[in-house]
Amino acid sequence: MNYLKRLLSGEKVNKDTILEERDAHLEYPDKAMYELLEEAVLKYPNYNALEYYGKNITYKNFYKKIIDCAKSLKTIGVKENDKVTICMPNTPEAIIMFYAINMVGAVASMIHPLSSVNEIEYYIDAAESKYVLTLNLFAEKVVEASRRSNCNKVIVCEVTDGMFYALKKAVNIYTKVSNYINKKKINVPKGDDVIRWPDFILLGNGYNNEYKVKARGDKEAVILYSGGTTGKPKGVRLSNMNFNALGMQCFKMTGASAGESVLTILPIFHGFGIGVSVHTLLISGMKSVLIPQFNAKDFVKLIKRHRPVFLAGVPTMYEALTKNQEDSNYLKCVKNCICGGDLLQPALRQKVNDYLKAHGSDAQIRVGYGLSESTAACILTPSGYYKEGGLGLPLCDVDVKIMKPETNRELKPNQVGEICVSGPTVMLGYLNEEEETKKTLVKDDDGKVWLHTGDLGYKDREGFIFFKSRLKRMIVTSGYNVYPSYMEKIIMAHPAVEGCVVVGVPHPYKQQAPVACIVLKNNYTQTDELTSNIKAYCSQSIAKYSMPYRYHYIKSIPKTLLGKINYKKLEEECTKKYGRTK
Repeated sequence: MNYLKRLLSGEKVNKDTILEERDAHLEYPDKAMYELLEEAVLKYPNYNALEYYGKNITYKNFYKKIIDCAKSLKTIGVKENDKVTICMPNTPEAIIMFYAINMVGAVASMIHPLSSVNEIEYYIDAAESKYVLTLNLFAEKVVEASRRSNCNKVIVCEVTDGMFYALKKAVNIYTKVSNYINKKKINVPKGDDVIRWPDFILLGNGYNNEYKVKARGDKEAVILYSGGTTGKPKGVRLSNMNFNALGMQCFKMTGASAGESVLTILPIFHGFGIGVSVHTLLISGMKSVLIPQFNAKDFVKLIKRHRPVFLAGVPTMYEALTKNQEDSNYLKCVKNCICGGDLLQPALRQKVNDYLKAHGSDAQIRVGYGLSESTAACILTPSGYYKEGGLGLPLCDVDVKIMKPETNRELKPNQVGEICVSGPTVMLGYLNEEEETKKTLVKDDDGKVWLHTGDLGYKDREGFIFFKSRLKRMIVTSGYNVYPSYMEKIIMAHPAVEGCVVVGVPHPYKQQAPVACIVLKNNYTQTDELTSNIKAYCSQSIAKYSMPYRYHYIKSIPKTLLGKINYKKLEEECTKKYGRTK
């Protein structure tokens, strides 16, 4: 048995065994994602694949729904290699569509449903997407963005589509009453370019032509969006092999078994969410319990009800877990806890471990390191072998080197340099960004491709990898990447703004929060009304989750002796004024 599987299942293994066995190898099939899912369907047809608000879907029925969706995609004109945008939270329809897109040989472009109209338009245009799936809650802005673009069809789901009839009816009544009280209305635009999910699925009933495309592992399958190394939003092009390799690696290392459940809380537009919390489970015969919106108050209830075998989340989620005052052993079912999306501070790690133990679990939280460009996770801290500040060891078939920045020269142990990754989960490249792809994916003298992550760290003599800082400026808030240069460009387009620098400050719940440091033009004065105006202006182009936490007005942008922006001084100033850790 592989050392990580033994460790993560709770077995104690000595350090020498870990170091001897870390070079485990897996055989990866040259198949499409849906073909690996087919194998799980054949093995476990009557196991539950998905659960959504108490309603279960077996693997057999799940696969049938994927086929129905694939036929409907062909009916509306989706061709091989077309891009189909999914702008959805975690719902059955989103997962069904994800695999149906893959089945017809198209590419799924995954975007955040809280994105602004301008951002959605940008993502649709960048991918040249002709079709979009979204939720009725976001339909108005998605349709507006699609009509600005050259998009053919918007498919609209309702959050209740995958629920039991009785629950669906209750939710619809509650929504109507809530809308009446708050004087809000969910507006789904009408037109030939808009179709409801039930009507869309019916379209495929008469389709009798071929709809399955047997694709190679290296074929592009998914686009995720990342800031890359410059802060400009980029599409990360990922293959079938990328996702299949990640799924096989993660399942092998969790010690989990077919039939066991996991809460899919991490959003599907995030590599960690769609790769680890969805695809890994569904090619392994496990059950994904879909949670469209995380609510800290319901966390204990969800764990008690579904008894997940492991938890996968970001520091914010685990912080929320420890605040629950439950006094039972409700975490006894949890064998593994994996934390990604942001650095886990030592104090929080200990706090979570103490909470797990006090509530019946033998698990200890482990850090998972990765990025969209490596299909999420590529490094994991094994249980029983934690090093203070360490990220862990590479996953199966993943190589990690520490290189001198902007070179291919590997550094010696304990020397700080750029973390570079090679392996089957490394991306194909950036969408429409040939030069940036060349800078990020670099071949060495042996022809091996290395992903230059933009993160600084070092490797000790035992191969344990440590993170130090980021080469690129980036703020991580609630597990999401926020890119200051992108925000600064938008804010500086406001007529009252002369200059702007965005920095991150400590936040008790989000870990970090962005603060916009603004220099006003001479004929403008700081007022509450102006701040409200700038805020409204930002909301048109900046997603809700990445909006500035505070607007800080300064007379001028501080510079270093070399004439560069003094980010450190601004960070210290804003942290003192706005930062909070409690």
